Amino acid sequence: MSMLKRTPFLTAALTALLLLVPACTGSSDSGTTSIGTGGGGGGQMSVQELAWAMQVFDLTNVERVNAGVAPLTWHDPTSQVAYDHSVDMDLRAFFDHQNPDGQMPWDRLSLAGITWSAAGENIARGQPDPVSVMIAWMNSAGHRANILSASFTRLGVGVHNASGGPWWTQVFYDP
Repeated sequence: MSMLKRTPFLTAALTALLLLVPACTGSSDSGTTSIGTGGGGGGQMSVQELAWAMQVFDLTNVERVNAGVAPLTWHDPTSQVAYDHSVDMDLRAFFDHQNPDGQMPWDRLSLAGITWSAAGENIARGQPDPVSVMIAWMNSAGHRANILSASFTRLGVGVHNASGGPWWTQVFYDP
């Protein structure tokens, strides 16, 4: 297996490619798709939100590979947990890893029936697109550490595009 090396051309090409992913226009109820049943919230990301979540996932793996870290595997139930947290932050007007009920990311994973040995979470609010949120996270030491941690093997991403948002959540874990 060859190592993908970051070059200015490769970075620009990947960014352009990811921005070309078709996105729905209009409100977040313009189309939904199921991403799994974990998390218990039952809501679904719109097609646009799912496209953004997948772009964040892809950009996360580009950063990991460029840093010599194995890429993560997408995990539908964890994406549901991430999405439910993004929606919860919006609906209950808080912005924190700990929700008003005192639950932390690993608590939400366990409640969704996901067994984990290591877990972490990145949240963000207001960045207009996947590239912007990834730039913000990579420029923050704690968020960058989660993105590049070899302790994590799976990732779920949830995006809730609502007022005060978009609300972005990455949930990392290892079984």
